[in-house]
Amino acid sequence: MHRRDLIRAGICLPLLAATPLASVLAAASTPGLAFDEETVPRLARALAAKAYQRPDETLTPSLQRLGYDQYRSLRYAPERALWRDGGAFQAQFFHRGFLFKQRVEMHEVRDGRAQRLVYQPDMFTFGDAPAPTESDLGFAGLRLHAQLNRDDYFDEVAAFLGASYFRAVASGQAYGLSARGLALNTSAPDGEEFPMFRAFWLQRPARGVVEVIVHALLDSPSVAGAFRFAIRPGAETVMEVRSRLYPRVALTRVGIAPLTSMFEFGANDRVGVDDYRPAVHDSDGLALLNGRDEQVWRPLHNPAQVQESAFQDEGPRGFGLMQRKRGFHQFADSEANYERRPSAWVEPLGDWGKGAVHLVEIPTANEYHDNIVAFWRPAHPLQPGREHRFDYRLHWSEPHTWKPQLATVENTLIGASEQGGRRLIILDLAGGVLQGLDPATTLQADVGANAGSLHNVVAHRVEATGGWRIGFELDPQGAQAVELHARLLRDGAPVSETWLYRWTA
Repeated sequence: MHRRDLIRAGICLPLLAATPLASVLAAASTPGLAFDEETVPRLARALAAKAYQRPDETLTPSLQRLGYDQYRSLRYAPERALWRDGGAFQAQFFHRGFLFKQRVEMHEVRDGRAQRLVYQPDMFTFGDAPAPTESDLGFAGLRLHAQLNRDDYFDEVAAFLGASYFRAVASGQAYGLSARGLALNTSAPDGEEFPMFRAFWLQRPARGVVEVIVHALLDSPSVAGAFRFAIRPGAETVMEVRSRLYPRVALTRVGIAPLTSMFEFGANDRVGVDDYRPAVHDSDGLALLNGRDEQVWRPLHNPAQVQESAFQDEGPRGFGLMQRKRGFHQFADSEANYERRPSAWVEPLGDWGKGAVHLVEIPTANEYHDNIVAFWRPAHPLQPGREHRFDYRLHWSEPHTWKPQLATVENTLIGASEQGGRRLIILDLAGGVLQGLDPATTLQADVGANAGSLHNVVAHRVEATGGWRIGFELDPQGAQAVELHARLLRDGAPVSETWLYRWTA
């Protein structure tokens, strides 16, 4: 993990203070506890019925004072990996310290019984950091390994570290954006609440099985929850997530299936940028497939001030933060390799009803902090005293294809127009029915704005690429923000996804 990864994963953790673990969580560590699919939900319901207790942060002074470089030198010994004796998966654990002081309990489930995994110092090598003498310190998180890219090597596939954050990769990819178990009060004036995974249960996979199952117990002042992750790595790594939430209070600003990413700049947003690289981002757009079967693309933006967009929907079919740019030349960063960052697509399982996909964009002056959040918010608050279920399939992949017949927006380019005060906006589209389309075919640009005026709207084929381009000029006419939309039509029917964008002065 790089400095940025550690900083962003642990950025919320200083908000939590040290107190004893809840009694319900202690009961979950009973040796040989019988375990089934209802065990963690039962624990979560019991936890929600009790007053919230903050996690244990008790550590020796040497671990409390660890800096970034020292924490990086705390490495789990590969020969101590769980399930190293054979099978398709191995598990390793993160040490407590630096930003990750909270104790997280780990368990292995084998033959229907849960056994607590006990920390021992010889599980780790410590590099320049002082080795602790205490036993049973607990862990900070876990990571899963599988033969993702080669038959003779176990690559890291997924990691759970910091609050309820987790990440995964598919074959050939490097870590990028993160997911979370739950988001609460994101962008709220009185501050965000960060639920935490307090304990994990790792089911030992049977030989020949290509899926590993991880259970997690979530807790925060406002809610307890039970999560089940069924993880299948490959060319597309898929997690089937079952989440069951038990609020202590009404959750009015809840985020279901939240995704967190970084967008500093790109071709649509280079104001004030003095950087040799063409773009710097883990994700370049929010993708939506709404309940009306409309495919939407919303390029990301690094705004001057926090902005939140809500895309109203009923029965959503999917949303995600995508990294569509896949060429090295589009970033020119030989260290970060942003072109290898995964996209993450949330596919709801079952009817999620009415609500909205929210997109929060936060100003950032660097690439070290995440500034993009996307999640589903139900239309009505989640009330206490009830169980609320949200199941979904989470795809970690290259850009997800959901309506392959439609052309997609490959690039959004914005710059000054020759007409003073106007902005020139260019959209490059490719794929779908545009492939193999007769060059003589006529397509129309459907473009609109809620403020200002539009000029010189054109749509034409680009000979050099075989794709199509929509171009137009926006005259804001004094508006500080303009909501724009565009798509390609053929005889009145859409042949491309719908492009949405919020231009700000």
